[in-house]
Amino acid sequence: MVVLDINALWRRRSKIRGGVHPEPRKETTADKPIVTDFPLPERLYLPLQQHLGQPADPVVRAGDKVLKGQLLAASRGAVSASVHASTSGTVIGIEDYPAPHPSGLPTPTIILEPDGDDRWIEGDEETDPFSLTPDELCARVDRAGIVGLGGAAFPSAMKLNLGWRTRIHTLIINGGECEPYLTCDDRLMRERAAGIVEGVRIMLHGLQCPTALIAIEDNKPEAYSAMADAAKKHGRIEVVKVPSLYPMGWEKNLVTHLTGKEVPAGGRPTDVGVLLHNVATAYAVQQAVRYGRPLISRVVTVSGEAVESPRNIEAPFGTPLSELLAFCGHRPERTARYVMGGPMMGDHLPHVEVPLVKRTSGILALTPEEIQAADARPCIRCGRCVSACPVGLLPLEMMTRIRAGQLDAAVGFGLRDCISCSSCSYVCPSRIPLVHYFKYASGELMAHQQAQQKTEHTNRLAEEKRQRLERAKQRRAQPANKGAGS
Repeated sequence: MVVLDINALWRRRSKIRGGVHPEPRKETTADKPIVTDFPLPERLYLPLQQHLGQPADPVVRAGDKVLKGQLLAASRGAVSASVHASTSGTVIGIEDYPAPHPSGLPTPTIILEPDGDDRWIEGDEETDPFSLTPDELCARVDRAGIVGLGGAAFPSAMKLNLGWRTRIHTLIINGGECEPYLTCDDRLMRERAAGIVEGVRIMLHGLQCPTALIAIEDNKPEAYSAMADAAKKHGRIEVVKVPSLYPMGWEKNLVTHLTGKEVPAGGRPTDVGVLLHNVATAYAVQQAVRYGRPLISRVVTVSGEAVESPRNIEAPFGTPLSELLAFCGHRPERTARYVMGGPMMGDHLPHVEVPLVKRTSGILALTPEEIQAADARPCIRCGRCVSACPVGLLPLEMMTRIRAGQLDAAVGFGLRDCISCSSCSYVCPSRIPLVHYFKYASGELMAHQQAQQKTEHTNRLAEEKRQRLERAKQRRAQPANKGAGS
């Protein structure tokens, strides 16, 4: 097993390519404690798919009485995550309800009416996490329905299991939170550092990994101090500062900067012996493995200048985003745009009558002044988009091909490597929405790929049917041939 020298890591720390310095806009929420007494809504809306992969399968039906933490829908297959009751109450039904997505299209959703008791289901007694085997630990994380809480929403149990089997030598915990406005991870690190650090230790135990680096941007001194103090007794965990540069939290940036290793194009950090998790995910793992608590809530930043009292709130999943905004003094008449997540990579929502889900790190109500609405002008060939791209792509060349309908040519210029961070759009003096072109093209390519797969599947079924009919025809002909020979 490889044990990395932390000092050696510091000596070979690599310079970050590209990136931008957007206005942080974090001051309105960073110094306010997390609100933990948010009132339960009249109804909770829990989509069956709050994660990458397959949607969960419901195990309840309309009329069922459930307790807080009870399983409502079980994970389906390897890439999936279970859904649990955020509080006690009655299942009203399983219906289509608008998804927290730019399309606003409906998705199958469990509707739960709270009873006000907020009564927990009887669970396991407190467990010593370090007495468990890696398989047992991964099973607990899987049962808890934990996904990546930094926004990717990839099922954490599968990630931990993959890391253990591929022999990871460095676990990186991302506490960067480089998106403007968002401070939910910052507050979590300040207030629950001990739980996060124990979650990191549990991950190290499950991965059989020797070293962990907790990366925190250098503009979060309070979070750094709290985490360093919590980790000082554990020699295998090092809390390190990283530059406050967007998108510092991108996994390939962190891997290269902290270890000097470059993740190959199309590859994953595990290819170079590194695994990444978010600080909130580490805390959720600690709660699940030690206390048997499934993931039923998260800390979310509610902010924007159309909000009178921005703050971080720990809220149950299924809470309508409109109620979170109303709790913080939302002014709809001043709102020009709703964003779920951060303004750089977040989703623009058509409305906020959609639920809080596992991947929701923030809900922003932005004014016209904040979004700086302006018409795009012709490109002036300044090259700023090239300098800002953290992946080293040529955004203008990709956009030109996409506008001409040459999607394959855009792929040749690296479209599939684009991480949609919006750095190119942010620095463009002509206000060209470059990232919108890339997202459109990626969606078109995905639709084309799915249509091609469907056609191939249909053709395969038709060919299998033809072969079955041919075999049946030959079997029917065999007795006649035998009779003719006799």
